[in-house]
Amino acid sequence: MTSGSGDRRQVRRLLPYIPLIDRYIAARTLRPFALSLGVVLVALLLERVLRLFDLLALKGGPYSVVVELAASLVPYYLGLALPAAFFLAVFLAIAGMGDDNELDALLAGGWSITRLSRPFFAIGLIFAIISFILFGFLQPYTRYVYQSLLYTATNAAWDAHVQPATFIDARAGVTISADAVDISGRTLTGVFVHKKTANGEQITTAPSGYLVLSDDGTQIDLYLERGTTLESRDGKRPYVVRFAGLKSTVNLLSGVHPFRPRGDSERELTLFELRRDLGDPNSIVSPQRLASEFHSRIVRTLSLPILPLIAVPLAMAAKRRRRTSGMIIAALLLLAYHHILQLGESLADIGRLPAVPALWVPFGLFTLFGIWLFRNSRERPGDNPMTHAVDGMLDVIAAISRPFKRLRRRAAT
Repeated sequence: MTSGSGDRRQVRRLLPYIPLIDRYIAARTLRPFALSLGVVLVALLLERVLRLFDLLALKGGPYSVVVELAASLVPYYLGLALPAAFFLAVFLAIAGMGDDNELDALLAGGWSITRLSRPFFAIGLIFAIISFILFGFLQPYTRYVYQSLLYTATNAAWDAHVQPATFIDARAGVTISADAVDISGRTLTGVFVHKKTANGEQITTAPSGYLVLSDDGTQIDLYLERGTTLESRDGKRPYVVRFAGLKSTVNLLSGVHPFRPRGDSERELTLFELRRDLGDPNSIVSPQRLASEFHSRIVRTLSLPILPLIAVPLAMAAKRRRRTSGMIIAALLLLAYHHILQLGESLADIGRLPAVPALWVPFGLFTLFGIWLFRNSRERPGDNPMTHAVDGMLDVIAAISRPFKRLRRRAAT
């Protein structure tokens, strides 16, 4: 078997009581799993972070909150990426062993497909426990944290839009006016600020300025550029100060209401809270939504140990020349199962179907399909229904591409 000696020693130290073949297969599985999970997680987070930057730029929220928002999304995206990464890792592990002729040698030596797949099922059970924690407890809390942070950064904290040619009472004796205001309401031209002080008054003018929400989201900072301040005090001569830049705090925020308590949405409830509210007639969430969310989380958790039943036969069918087609079939199967569960959850949400048949029937069919496919692969390794499906896909691709090859050949001559 071909594997780095350093990797084998590391796995052996971590798992000293597990047979060598299981440690080897686990190592071949966990390396691509870690890589694919990291890539998918980073890609999903980057896409959301870019959208958050656009939203905060539009609303005028502080960019420092983006890190906290992204961190609160990690459990959600981890739950999405975990099944796909695990399925891909099992596929690549078996396909790689087939490419290196290791799989043929093990089968010829009396090792069954069921025995070789034991590490995959063990890893799937571990990931199911992790998913149970993610779906059942971490995601509800972090989802609420995300909504709370987003509310504070956008809706609750910022309503400081200044109208042009209008005197605005900023409270605490401060009045602001501007000749022109941009579309965002934050970049000002021809700024006039009048402030009453304990001993007199202060007048500040500047050709330009802009409003920025403070980092804690509780106040508005007014930045003025190249302006003049005239301050007069009772019984004293007024004096003038010219400045290149000036920062002052103004109170343009209306009453900031605290964010709603957790639990207004079924997605913010833990599994235990969902089970408790299912029997509560006074719950603010409808019973259909509670049941749909409860069963959806359990079904998605239990689906992880089932994935090797499909990934192993697919990988055995996907030899080197059929690797791409096998991966396409795998991706289509996962997407179809994911969207069927989503459809069942939506139908259960609106009361068209009870949650149990809407979600558990697709799970049962998916499980039975995996068992049927795995049994066929165990009885005829390398010659199972997935082999014929991959061959059929290759034949279709070849038939479609054949006319284009002829055209290229004619053009070349």
